[in-house]
Amino acid sequence: MFKWHMSTYKRPIWLMVLILAGAFWLLSGTTSSQNRHMNIIEIKDSINPGVEEYIRHVIDRSEKEGAEGLIILLDTPGGLVTSMRGITQAILNSRVPIIVFVHPSGAQAASAGVFITAAADIAAMAPGTNIGAASPVLGRGEDIPDTMSEKVIQDMLAFARSIASEKGRNAEWLQRAITESVSITAEEAFEKNVIDLVADDVQALLDRLDGWEIRKKGETITFNTVGIEQRFIEPGWQHKILRAISNPNIAYILLMLGLAGLYFELSQPGAIFPGVIGGISLVLSLYAMQTLPVNYAGFLLILLAAIFFILEVTVPSYGLLSVAGIVSLVLGSLMLFRTPDTTIQLAMYVFLPTVMAASAFFATVAAFAARAQVSTPRTGTEAMVGMVGEVTLDLAPQGKVFVNGETWNAESEEPVLSGEKVVVLAVVNLKLKVQKIGAR
Repeated sequence: MFKWHMSTYKRPIWLMVLILAGAFWLLSGTTSSQNRHMNIIEIKDSINPGVEEYIRHVIDRSEKEGAEGLIILLDTPGGLVTSMRGITQAILNSRVPIIVFVHPSGAQAASAGVFITAAADIAAMAPGTNIGAASPVLGRGEDIPDTMSEKVIQDMLAFARSIASEKGRNAEWLQRAITESVSITAEEAFEKNVIDLVADDVQALLDRLDGWEIRKKGETITFNTVGIEQRFIEPGWQHKILRAISNPNIAYILLMLGLAGLYFELSQPGAIFPGVIGGISLVLSLYAMQTLPVNYAGFLLILLAAIFFILEVTVPSYGLLSVAGIVSLVLGSLMLFRTPDTTIQLAMYVFLPTVMAASAFFATVAAFAARAQVSTPRTGTEAMVGMVGEVTLDLAPQGKVFVNGETWNAESEEPVLSGEKVVVLAVVNLKLKVQKIGAR
């Protein structure tokens, strides 16, 4: 009986152990599978400091999370050279593989986007996309002046060659994209060894990457993308704000709004609302400009213009200070983003309306403030100077005068009879100094 009971109980115990072990193995496998993930972000914007900061943030996050890689869905018309260099530097030095995927159909990787795509560990494009036109231009799209052109182009060519050498890309075509502004389709880019593959969508891209090997930091990395989790990372509010205000045109408009709001508050104290809006706009513009290539001579000229407009309120210059302020504002705006390291400028459709509106606003407020200071007082005893009254008690030399609906004590240097008209010359200690009309 005893032996039978032992064997009866041993069987369920061993069976339970095997079940638990199997369950633990399955759970471990599931957890491992869940930990395997590919981060994905979308860049559908011009290349600016906000985009650079966002990409750097996501690369750092992917490294800390131990992601299998980072896919950048790219659709850009280009942007700042300085931001492009920052992004390519982050990609080249990343510890996680970076896949740049020009997606969806109809997207482009133009200008700065060419370098970002070429710098990726794996460059891919969707059908119906294009890449190219990497010739450096000014902020309004016009060609660089000859004095700058050769220096900038040679620098870009050297940069393209270094990327092509590092990633095994077609250096000849990358150089043609800079010198001739050529642009090609996804299929042509694959044939010319500008990119590594063409895929319809993200899932097709991951399927193609399974088993793909790359060299990264001296090590061989093999992708295992079967059943891998796709984690889309959305930008936080701080990145959204920075990406919005990092546009030089928006930063400039914020600067003008900030200066206008504070100027109005100083010239018309107590308005409050313009001062609040101006302060917020000025802080946002200064935050944006710390990431933009700002020429501080231009920035100081804009501040000098604001000072000239403020002085116009207190110093009677007959409009000369306003003219000086407008000239300083125009010159400062033109110089604001002109630096040796960048080709960016304010867009003309932003520059002209903004500088005209700002100049008109500053000059108008200054004129009203100056007029208010020199105008005749309309209230109090000072407002009575120049008024005409009637003598009610002979002035010999003191008497009484009825003026402005009231009877006042008055004094005149010459006798004035009751009923005659007088004009008020001054008010001293609630006594009027008057003069007979027609007297000399």
